[in-house]
Amino acid sequence: MRIAAVCLAALVCLCTTLTHAAGVQFIVVPPDGDNGVLSGAVWSPCASPPQEVKLYSVVTPGLLNCAVKGEKLPLIVVSHGQDGWFGGHHDTAEALADAGFVVAAINHPGDNALSATRTLDISIAARRPADIKRLIDFMLGGWSDSAKIDPRRIGFFGHSRGGYAGLVLAGANPDFKRAAAECGQGANANSPCALFKSDSKLADAPLTHDPRIKALVLADPGFTFLLGRDELKPVTLPVQLWSSELGGAGGTAQSVAELMRWLPVKPDFHLVAHGDHWAFIAPCTAEQAKSLPRVCNDTPSFDRIALHRVFNAALLAFFRQQLSGTN
Repeated sequence: MRIAAVCLAALVCLCTTLTHAAGVQFIVVPPDGDNGVLSGAVWSPCASPPQEVKLYSVVTPGLLNCAVKGEKLPLIVVSHGQDGWFGGHHDTAEALADAGFVVAAINHPGDNALSATRTLDISIAARRPADIKRLIDFMLGGWSDSAKIDPRRIGFFGHSRGGYAGLVLAGANPDFKRAAAECGQGANANSPCALFKSDSKLADAPLTHDPRIKALVLADPGFTFLLGRDELKPVTLPVQLWSSELGGAGGTAQSVAELMRWLPVKPDFHLVAHGDHWAFIAPCTAEQAKSLPRVCNDTPSFDRIALHRVFNAALLAFFRQQLSGTN
C-alpha cells in the first residue's frame, strides 16, 4: 500500500497523545567481555509538559530524566543504519513514547556517525544483532526502570543495516557464501557487496537470535543479498515493511520487493513515493541540511515532514496491534 492509504484513525490516535513530553534518559550499556560499552538513549512516557533536550547538536522536544509514567509498558528497540546514530529516528521515538511505549536506541560501535572503524568490516553483520540483544538485556535488567517494562511485549524498529539486524534477531540465517556468489567480482569498492566478495573475509562469529522480540518494523533493510527464501524461513513474526521508491546506500525498491516475496508471512507493506533511502531519518534542521546534504535533502516533490506524520502513526498502530497481547 502507498503511504496515503494509512488509516485516519491511526493519525488521530497519535495526535491525541502529544500533550505531554517524552521523557529522555541517556544510557550506557556496560561492556560484555571483549565488547565495549553501548551508548544511547531511552524515550519513555512522561506526565510533564515538554521542554527541550539536546542530543549531540540536535535539540528535540522532551524532558530530561522525567519519571517514567505507567506500568507494564511495551519496549521498542531501535537499530540505526550505516553512519547513523541513536538519535537519528528521534521523532519516531518521541511519538511512540508519547503513546505509552519505552523506546531504546544505541550507537552501534564502529558503525555510526561518530566512529566508522567497523563500517567496512564484515564483523558488523554478526555484531549488530548482538548489540541489540545486549540492549534488550540491559533494558530488562540493568536499566533503572526495568520493572516498568513488560518483557512479553518487545518490538523492533530498524533502518537500512538496522533492518538486516532485525531480521537476524527474528531468526534469519544469512548465508555469507551465497552473498559472495550474488555480489560477484564486479561489485565496486563502495558497494555493500564489497564486504562479502572474498571467502577469506567471511564472518566466523555466531549469529544472534532473540525470541523475546514479537514484531518488526523494517525500513529499506540492508544486506538483503545475504538472504534468500531459505535463509528467511524462520522469520515468522509480524513485519511492517517500508520501501523508499528511489532507494540508496545499496538498497533499492527491487531488493525490498524481493525480500517481501521471500518472507514466509506476508508483511504489512508500504511504498514511499518519491522518497529515497534517507527519508526515514528524522526531518533535518537547517544546520543539518547544510552539513549533511545527502541525508537531509529530498527531491522537490517529496515532503519528509508529511511522511513522518504518517510513518510514525503507522508504526504506532502496528505496534499497538501486535504487542497488545501477552503471547
